[in-house]
This record gives sequence, C-alpha cells and structure tokens, in this order.
Amino acid sequence: MTKQYYFLEKENCDICGKPTISNKILGQRLNKSQGLNPKIKTGITVSVIKCHHCKVIYSNPQPIPFDIQNHYGTPPEDYWKAEYFIYNNQYFVKQLQIVNSLLPNNEKRKALDIGAGLGKAMISMENLGFDAFGFEPSEPFYNKALQEMKINPTKLFLGKIEDIEFEEESFDFVNFGAVFEHLYNPKDCLQKALKWTKKNGIIHIEVPSSKWFIPKLINLFYKLRGTNYVTHLSPMHSPFHLFEYDVKCFEELAISLNFKIEKVEYEICEIYFIPKFLKPFFRYYMKKTNTGMQLIVYLRKL
Repeated sequence: MTKQYYFLEKENCDICGKPTISNKILGQRLNKSQGLNPKIKTGITVSVIKCHHCKVIYSNPQPIPFDIQNHYGTPPEDYWKAEYFIYNNQYFVKQLQIVNSLLPNNEKRKALDIGAGLGKAMISMENLGFDAFGFEPSEPFYNKALQEMKINPTKLFLGKIEDIEFEEESFDFVNFGAVFEHLYNPKDCLQKALKWTKKNGIIHIEVPSSKWFIPKLINLFYKLRGTNYVTHLSPMHSPFHLFEYDVKCFEELAISLNFKIEKVEYEICEIYFIPKFLKPFFRYYMKKTNTGMQLIVYLRKL
C-alpha cells in the first residue's frame, strides 16, 4: 500500500510546549528498516529530536498520513505473529491487578480500552469484574475482534480517539496499552481521556522509553560508520512509533492536566541485535539503571 503524507513542522514540543528551536537533533530516520548500513538505502528521512526540557523524542517534521488506514488498515496477520491471536487468560492480568489495588473496592466498575486491537484486554477486564468498553481505529483489527474474539459489538466501537465521544466521568479505569506512542496529539488525547475518567480513577499507559539502552548502542554503531542516522522511532513504517517518552514527560503533563503519577515501572522486554551470550549482562544492566525498552505509568485523576 502506497503511503502518502503531509509533513507538519513542529514549532513547540507536543508535551511541554517549549519551543523546539533549542532542542537537540539526534539524527535522521528513514521511512523503512535501516539495517546495518542505511547509507546504501534510498528513501525519505525526517529529523529525530529530543526535547531538552521534558526528554520526549519525536520527529520534526512529523509525517502525517492522509488516511490513517494507510498505517493501521493492514491485516492483523501482517502486523503480529500467529500466537498473538490466541487468548491467554493471564493476558493483561498483572496490570489489572495493580489497577485493582489503586481503585476503591466498588462492586461494578467500568473500563475503557483505547486502541483495543483484537479485544483481548477487554476480555481480561470482564474476567476481573470490569464492565469493559473499547474502540479501535483499524478496520481489520476491529472486524477481527468481533469475528474471532467474539467481542460484544455494542461495547467495541470503530474510530479514532479524536472522533470518539463518551460522557464525562464514565470510567473508573482507562487503558492506553501500546497506543500512546502512536498518537499525533498526545496531550490533547490524554486530556480527552481524563474527561472520560471518574475522579480518583486510573489511567494506565505503556510507551517506549526514551532512556532505552539498546538504541544508544545502535546509534553509536551508526556514528562510527560515519552516518548521522539513528534508530529511534518509526514514523513512516511499522510499528509507526511517533514518540518515545521519559517520566519527565508525564510530570510535565500532570501540571497542566491535573493528575498525579501513582506508579512507575520499566520493562526490559525482548533484547534485539545483541549476541545471545551477552543478553543476561544487558538485562542486568537495564534492570539496575531503568533503561529497559518499556515505560509504564499509572496516573490518577485528581
């Protein structure tokens, strides 16, 4: 599928609002996998920037597709491995147990899954006592959720967060699982989600960490090869990550959006591009220094 974009020049940081002119340029990112020698590849590049104030990593200009289905309209089979389509009753349970510990012990609580995918988190929410709703912008994923996972069509909606509407203070728990890094206006989207959240409710967000150790090694490798390429983000190819976040980002957002950070975790996740015998050492280092791939935050609406 041919992807067509317009390119939006950012004058201010999407998170903290500070002018971008003084931010650090980390390097260039191709619109495809770069491999070990990106100099031999052709394509479009955008500059990758790190905000000096809130530490978010983003592209400038930001490529925005004319049709969101050009990014997420691909069949789920092309996006995930086969095991993704098998529901495991432990899926998302750890996160939900943390949410349960942070919420008042009400009999029936409502939850919303933003970017529900196949609806597996919704199933786990229902299993743990939530009245679960969700929405999904990808038509193939939405259809697969209804057909394969048998998600209730009255509880799962097709659409983007920018277009979906719910009544204010409808939900005790709102989930942004592997979604927030894909949003073009993250602050506005979080503000909207907070409106849907009840007072003292919890919002869960999992995002790529801008402190992840592995990209620093790959960037160094690229630099030693005499290029100015970096491996951060993938704004024009799968998985279409637009931002990498630091805890400082959410501290900044908390000031203007009226929430507090209740809990922070880091997950190392899979370690790529490293010889197998070195992985235990890298895993130990990333655990000790909080430089794993995934940043997880639990936010409480005030």
